[in-house]
Amino acid sequence: MLDTHGRKYVQPFIEKTADFFLKLGLSANQVTVLGFIIGVSSGIFIYFGYTFLAVFILWFSGFIDAVDGTMARKTKPSSWGTLLDITFDRLVEISVILGLAFRYTNSMWALLLLSVSIIFAMTVFLTVGALSEKNGIKSFYYQAGLAERTEGFILFSLMMIFTDYLTVITMIFFAIELFTTFQRLLEAKRLLK
Repeated sequence: MLDTHGRKYVQPFIEKTADFFLKLGLSANQVTVLGFIIGVSSGIFIYFGYTFLAVFILWFSGFIDAVDGTMARKTKPSSWGTLLDITFDRLVEISVILGLAFRYTNSMWALLLLSVSIIFAMTVFLTVGALSEKNGIKSFYYQAGLAERTEGFILFSLMMIFTDYLTVITMIFFAIELFTTFQRLLEAKRLLK
């Protein structure tokens, strides 16, 4: 929801950063890889107890993720770049979940349920994107929903900072993911007749 409705407020800064990277001679795919390397380290920092560094790294990687897409649209978007972007996004999320699961083993069951809900959500999201004839600003049909990447980052941040409530926050995240998935399924039913 925040990605869909709030992007316009941060897009000017994303544009300037994209232009800066393009002037340096970097490609969108190179920035995607850079964002992935930065983002996946977040799980390592969580595991070793560097909470605020992990949160900062996660958000910085999310910013880089927005920049690479803008760079691609300014040059030549590729299907390979889209695949890298979506795959690396999930691997960053997995690193956060694994970092939390191995550091806070008593919440592992809730983190496992969250992982299942993310897999379910992404299956619906990507399948609708592949089957839909609609196009958007991205290289596939982007289905808006209650939980988008920014909401996920907010919830991951809360999970990392308020670890005494890790299980509760994880289950709230789980419920939001399920709600969003069913929201997208209902939209898909209308789109894919």
